[in-house]
Amino acid sequence: MLVGLGRLWAAPPPRGVCRLLRARLRQQQQHYSGSREPSLGGRGGEATGRGESRWREKDAYDLSKFPVEYIRNFSIIAHVDHGKSTLADRLLEITGAIVKTDRNRQVLDKLQVERERGITVKAQTVSLFYHHDGKTYLLNLIDTPGHVDFSYEVSRSLSACQGVLLIVDANEGIQAQTVANFFLAFESQLMIIPVINKIDLKHAEPDRVAKQIEKVFDIPKDECIQISAKLGTNVDQVLEKVVEKIPPPRAKLSDPLRALVFDSTYDHYRGVIASIALFDGCVQKGDKIMSSYTKKVYEVNEVGILRPDQYPVEKLRAGQVGYLIAGMKEVKEAQIGDTFHLQKQPVEPLAGFKPAKPMVFAGMYPIDQSEYTNLRKAVEKLTLNDSSVTVHRDSSPALGAGWRLGFLGLLHMEVFNQRLEQEYNASVILTAPTVPYKAVLSSSKLIKEYGEEEITILNPCHFPDRLHVKEYLEPIVTGTILTPDDYIGKIISLCQSRRAIQKNMVYIDDHRLMMQYLFPLNEIVVDFYDSLKSLSSGYAREKAYSTGKAIAERLKDTIPQQLFEIAIQAAIGSKVIARETIKAVRKNVLAKCYGGDITRKMKLLKRQAEGKRRMRKIGNVEIPKDAFINVLKRQKDK
Repeated sequence: MLVGLGRLWAAPPPRGVCRLLRARLRQQQQHYSGSREPSLGGRGGEATGRGESRWREKDAYDLSKFPVEYIRNFSIIAHVDHGKSTLADRLLEITGAIVKTDRNRQVLDKLQVERERGITVKAQTVSLFYHHDGKTYLLNLIDTPGHVDFSYEVSRSLSACQGVLLIVDANEGIQAQTVANFFLAFESQLMIIPVINKIDLKHAEPDRVAKQIEKVFDIPKDECIQISAKLGTNVDQVLEKVVEKIPPPRAKLSDPLRALVFDSTYDHYRGVIASIALFDGCVQKGDKIMSSYTKKVYEVNEVGILRPDQYPVEKLRAGQVGYLIAGMKEVKEAQIGDTFHLQKQPVEPLAGFKPAKPMVFAGMYPIDQSEYTNLRKAVEKLTLNDSSVTVHRDSSPALGAGWRLGFLGLLHMEVFNQRLEQEYNASVILTAPTVPYKAVLSSSKLIKEYGEEEITILNPCHFPDRLHVKEYLEPIVTGTILTPDDYIGKIISLCQSRRAIQKNMVYIDDHRLMMQYLFPLNEIVVDFYDSLKSLSSGYAREKAYSTGKAIAERLKDTIPQQLFEIAIQAAIGSKVIARETIKAVRKNVLAKCYGGDITRKMKLLKRQAEGKRRMRKIGNVEIPKDAFINVLKRQKDK
């Protein structure tokens, strides 16, 4: 049972639409023939065997030997843990990009967080040389993440491709992100090659999965390639289909340079390294290029390809994918979706990308304010590498200056925080995640203050009073759940407890069905997936009271006692929903009374109580920062 979020079709696409797309792509393949066979120049060797090449590390690659007709740009897309990275390892071995050893695991997953979590977080590019039917092809492969929180990485990668390998687990079958990624490729009009992986598993059912693919995606089951990426079974067939089915890029070498920046990283010594896809023209060291976004001019210091390490080349040409270094030192200079062109040959910029839409927001603050500048630089460099994160300055009375960051999901937020710690040695305070809301104002004073009637609220502290608001609006998402029919009753109950509205339900085979719901984002952003896996429907619909009481109890345990009583209240508007009391520190005023009349003791106690009442009116409670941090860091309710 898996859930995927995003913009999906309410039902499988019409068969006619898919057939029309495939027919259009088949027409493009008719232009393949009639070109000379490429070969590699420089000191490189020749391709040896079927699909294998052997090169010395210091060989120079002459990419001029590869006209557009002998270039294939493709990506691997799949649900989490369906074997994308393992297949990429086998493709690198077959084409000679890496030496075949037992240690080749997640070769393209270079980040520490990727290896620790066993997932792909960052899309990676690699250029492969493949020998097929007496011809050598240049294959540019982009391995993409599978989790929904990193779908922006997938959409950017697809912009540099003409086809995709859609990987499906032979045991699990079609899952939520399989559907979402399929439609990303379908809407981009890419050639889709279905690959059924893990056929070596004991309970694998490749024939059943092939029928699912035919029913849901309208791709004939005979077109599915059945492989075992782990054992290397039938992997050579994948490369053959890439060459035969995926069309070459539509690019012209004779036109002026147009290069799309689809990714970028920051190197402490060389500055910004931009990943580019050349749609037209060529670029080489020494060229003067201009950014369509910033209008700044740069001199190209180096261009090259990834194998998977960086290899400089003399020139990058139309249709090819590689990297470019041009002395950009500021992280703001390399914008994802920017178009580079020659200084003296301006061109119409490429379409670029739609900006990512954050779904989860959290405050980030340095533990020590003296580290603010270093943390700001680290955030800027990391957001260059992950442009889907939005950053707004923020401040807190307890934590000081910081930022309000927007993420695509909870895992995205966790990975970003982990990368800050691992790559930049930055320790931060990350507040609890929230979702954005909108408020339609009724107060003319507030409308004049904000400049508009409808405002977006990112921070709970900025919620306007409900007396001045016509209505509040919350974000709604489409959720897709794929499950065996044995659990349908419990899952429906769980969805109803999260205020979900059912939109569609369809069987994809004899025992599995796909359900689509409209969910309030706030109901599923934190713990819905865990609840779905455990099939627990015991969550109350109204959580404000329990949440408020839990926070009040945490503050009671962390705020030190004062000389007067402190009341801690959780409120919604003017309505108090939970309260805890911190008892005052009291001096034993009766300690010196060893007897005597009771009225003397009562007089001392009364005087003490009056003093504490006066102190309560004028006293201030300073909440120490450590107490605030401990409340934020505590995961479980007491």
